[in-house]
Parts: sequence; structure tokens; C-alpha cells
Amino acid sequence: MDKIDQKLLELLQKNARYSLKSLAEAVFLSTPAVSARILKLEEEGFIKGYSAQVDLMRMGYHIKAFINLEMTPKQKPEFYPFIAACPNVLECNCVTGKYSMLLKVAFHTTMELDTFIGALQRFGNTETQIVFSTPVDHRGIGWTDTPSY
Repeated sequence: MDKIDQKLLELLQKNARYSLKSLAEAVFLSTPAVSARILKLEEEGFIKGYSAQVDLMRMGYHIKAFINLEMTPKQKPEFYPFIAACPNVLECNCVTGKYSMLLKVAFHTTMELDTFIGALQRFGNTETQIVFSTPVDHRGIGWTDTPSY
């Protein structure tokens, strides 16, 4: 992967609907060359797919939360299918520390969140943090020579 591929990935993460012509102009290549590079990035697994970002608040999901779940490794075969079937789970990460799972969820109400946590607690203890605001929303990775921190 070279700097041009990195720039293409950066642009596509910002807007996957950029036209090939716009992308080509941004990286100073022809449209067929950009198309071939994107296809290669897809085939090599750098691009896993394309999706639309929706506004959770406008969709009525006013409660976003992070849930830490303490569970044992032997519960994973039962837990993974359970959590995969939960549409309100935006993300599920296996993490280090006291809690082995970190879930990002969205619900319409705190009552729905409470019901979900009750179902989740069959796997172990939970600790929940409700999000007040999100100053940096989900974004793609960027490439810079010098980090700004």
C-alpha cells in the first residue's frame, strides 16, 4: 500500500459515494487507474464494505451506552450468537481487564436499555455508562507523517 492507496482509503472513509472522477482528480491519476486500485484494495481486504452512516438521534435512538460485561471464556460459544442476534448492539469487543466484553448499544428509551441489560446479566456482571455527548463521532483512520498530539 502506497500513499495514493492511503489517500484513496482516507477519501472513501469520508464519503464512499465519491465518483471515480473526483477520486482520480484528488490523487492525480486516471479514472481507470483509480478503479483498478480500489478493486485491488477490496480484493486484498483493506476495504471490507460500504455503508451509510445514519443519525441515531433522528432515528429515535436517544440512548447510546457502553456496557462492560464480566464473563468467562467458556461462555463465548453461547454469548456470541446471542449478541450477534441483538440489533441494538452496534459493536461488541472482547477486551482485557476485569470486564471481558465491551458493548456499544443504542436504544429508544432507558427502559429498553434496562431490559437488555437484564437479559445480558445471565452471562455475568455488567457496568453501564450512558453517553451524554459524542465530541468525536465514528470516523475512519487517517494517515499523517506527524501525529498532532
